[in-house]
Amino acid sequence: MRSKFELGFIIITILITSMFFLVIGSMFLIPSYEGFINALLSENMIYAITLTIYTSIISAAIVMIFAIPTAYALNRYNFPLKSLFKVVLDLPIALPEIVVGIALLMFLGSNGIGEYLENIGIVLVFNSLGIIIAQFFIAFPYATRIMYSTFAYIDPRYEFVSRSLGYSESSTFFNITLPLAKGGIITTSIIALARCIGTFASVLFVGGGILMKTETLSVSMYLHLSTGDIDLAITAGILLVIISIITIVIMEKYAESTQESF
Repeated sequence: MRSKFELGFIIITILITSMFFLVIGSMFLIPSYEGFINALLSENMIYAITLTIYTSIISAAIVMIFAIPTAYALNRYNFPLKSLFKVVLDLPIALPEIVVGIALLMFLGSNGIGEYLENIGIVLVFNSLGIIIAQFFIAFPYATRIMYSTFAYIDPRYEFVSRSLGYSESSTFFNITLPLAKGGIITTSIIALARCIGTFASVLFVGGGILMKTETLSVSMYLHLSTGDIDLAITAGILLVIISIITIVIMEKYAESTQESF
């Protein structure tokens, strides 16, 4: 028989979870079936979905390319100002996304390096490239943090044994460390992709939030909500919720498989 203490905690968990479920689930009840389908197949929504997937895949790939060596260096090596670098990389996680977006716009725009780059024909704001940059800056700290934990979970003795057998540091990394970190890499990639897809404020500022040009799903939801087109706005929100659910399910699956492998 459960104790009163145990029942109390379980009841709290059920009540809080139910509240979250009702709030998020209510979004699915707002549009009619016909309105949802029409919005989903509209030119605006197809463009937003296409742009979101296109930019997010590129951003997530770049994030992983840099997050893996960065996380490994922070976990395995000692070098000057290492603690400062860790704080700087974690800063975007603590900062409101709008602050990161404004900082990027100031740095990449005419007040920063934008003026010099425009002279050689490179424009980094108010286009797809700006969206990718914004997504990268938001997702990279999360990916680095998760990969850092992944490498911390791998016993360094495996690498020491490999080095003692005559294998080079790079060979050990690619043939021993990365295979052991496979579960973490997959999980991190999924989270990075989801974070890129859901990025809003940074993309709005750096991309400009231009209809049918820099209109990602999150930006589409904002634009259409501000113009009163509820069906399009809620459809974009529903798609983002579905993507988040799929991400969490896959992440939990690979997290369990990773724990079982050790």
